[in-house]
Amino acid sequence: MNWKKEPLGKICKTTSGGTPSRKNQSYYQNGTIPWVKSGELENNIITTSEEFITEEGLLNSSAKIFPAGTLLIALYGATIGKIAFLGIDAATNQAVCGIFQNENVSLKYLYYYLLFQRPNLIKQGVGGAQPNISQAILKKTEVLYPDSIREQQRIVSNIEKLFSELDKAVDTLKTTKEQLEVYRQAVMKDAFQEKESIIRLGDAIEKPRYGTSKKCDYPCTANSTAVLRIPNIDTKNGRVDSSDLKYAEFNEKELEQLSLKNGDILIIRSNGSISLVGSSAIIRKCDTDKTYAGYLMRLRILNKEKLLPQYLLYYLSSPDARRYIESVAKSTSGVNNINSQEISKLCVPLSSIEKQEKTVAEIEMKLSVYHEIEKSVDTVLVQADAMRQSILKQAFEGAL
Repeated sequence: MNWKKEPLGKICKTTSGGTPSRKNQSYYQNGTIPWVKSGELENNIITTSEEFITEEGLLNSSAKIFPAGTLLIALYGATIGKIAFLGIDAATNQAVCGIFQNENVSLKYLYYYLLFQRPNLIKQGVGGAQPNISQAILKKTEVLYPDSIREQQRIVSNIEKLFSELDKAVDTLKTTKEQLEVYRQAVMKDAFQEKESIIRLGDAIEKPRYGTSKKCDYPCTANSTAVLRIPNIDTKNGRVDSSDLKYAEFNEKELEQLSLKNGDILIIRSNGSISLVGSSAIIRKCDTDKTYAGYLMRLRILNKEKLLPQYLLYYLSSPDARRYIESVAKSTSGVNNINSQEISKLCVPLSSIEKQEKTVAEIEMKLSVYHEIEKSVDTVLVQADAMRQSILKQAFEGAL
């Protein structure tokens, strides 16, 4: 058996799709032609699409219909290198490239080979916030393959057998994570059952303040200040993650208005994901030299001898608080928002400071178990991804 190494462009025909003008509603309204975007490629078989276009839209754009069985690969942004098979006839946008069957190389073999090559394709992405690879780059990608279709099929069969076993283990781990979340919610629900009174949050805090609308960027300069953004809110641990900071310049008045003090809480007030709206983090002493961005809202407790910041932080993630936040969050153009008036109306169960301290201690003890197990599960899931690459590496070195 001989192995060959040739550029993808020499092995297969490729072409990309297109986007009909969004200004012309007749290209989309009542459309019946499936139109696939790069975000829909998830190493899967595509049997429908999020959007549809009309025959008129197809004819007046560079979009074209690819037949079922076409191998698709994403060229743009975070989806670079993601792949899928078409299970239906469909058009795609320009961020998707179609790869067509060749008698010498199985598309199923190419599917797994490109999956193996994805890290290399990502490295070749060019551009700023949305890096991309061109068809030219894709066509130059060297493909190593045995010259026997039967041998290619044997390799694919071995890969799929090993992947199937790995998928079973991963499904078990994901089920464990789901059960862990049920446990966490039960902990948070039980923690706030005992209460002596109920207050409106607005009566216990200063007027909530939104963050800056200034554009922030890298790097830090002599006159700039770090600006906390949504990615800096560690929603799992309720803390600030300072690993990826951006900066902006402020005058003294702005710095005073956007100041952060030990015990303040930053809450996400606007996001496309409803589950993130209301997620929060507590400010520690090491965070007080920073400001915060406009999609965040600052909560500052008036009297910490009546309401503990950590107690409030935990209550914000309790089932009762989440139910309220999600019920009042308003959606505008796919973005969910909660404003200062709505968060101020949140009812908070209150007890003595001693009981609040006890509640916080019990939550942290129980969640420490949760975090340890979750960390172990996440580690194994990362190892599972590495194992997939190892399986593919062996396959394309002729070791499977």
